[in-house]
Amino acid sequence: MGKFSKDAILEKATELARMIAETEEVDYFKKVEAKIHANRKVQEKIAEIKGLQKQAVNLQNYGKTKALQRVEAKIDELQREIDEIPIVQDFKDSQYEVNELLQLVTKKIAEKVTEEIEKTRDVRTTN
Repeated sequence: MGKFSKDAILEKATELARMIAETEEVDYFKKVEAKIHANRKVQEKIAEIKGLQKQAVNLQNYGKTKALQRVEAKIDELQREIDEIPIVQDFKDSQYEVNELLQLVTKKIAEKVTEEIEKTRDVRTTN
């Protein structure tokens, strides 16, 4: 029988999630995300993209390939314009930093579990 129950592990995972949510990386991400939502220029371009995406679906359904290509080109252009807005780049950078932190934690957990399994295996083979 193991030392820890699934519930105990999930409780610790919840605690770890709270800790991660209170890091500088996540705090900065939240601030930048709020600025993105408050940025009228970004929101207008996003709304325009959504409208064009709906048009693209309709054009695709009706087989209007030339018109579809024009709409897709406009979507790409708007996406590039959004990406050039400094706050959007800040957002993407902060998103990357948070993801890196999550990947680091995941990797550390996986490494430690593997290490513990190998220790147990080594003890069994030496006995």
